[in-house]
Amino acid sequence: MSLAGGRVVMALEGGHDLTAICDASEACVSALLGMEPAPFDNSVLQQRPSDNALSTLERVIAIQRKHWSSLNNMTVGHSLLEAQRGEAEEAEAVSALASLSVDAEQSNTDCISRPLEEPMEEEPAP
Repeated sequence: MSLAGGRVVMALEGGHDLTAICDASEACVSALLGMEPAPFDNSVLQQRPSDNALSTLERVIAIQRKHWSSLNNMTVGHSLLEAQRGEAEEAEAVSALASLSVDAEQSNTDCISRPLEEPMEEEPAP
């Protein structure tokens, strides 16, 4: 509420399931009041989308892919935990690649900025 100066509009789409609309409304108002949401049960986090949801997501992605190139590699059908694990692995790979490119740039810079060492003179034979 402090971010919006107390002016908040909340719109929920809940279909025709009154219980879902009530639960969603309560959760939103609780969050706005600063209350921590109840944690999800692990079985919910491991649940994959239904066939209907997958079909809808795939159709939406196919349509929106024309306008959003970031959707070209989009995959659906994972549970929340699987998706989070995949994101963490991807972020780790990107960080590793970034550090390699930074190390390579620094190595190239070091070679340029460091003067070449003079070869050691040979000692005269006795």
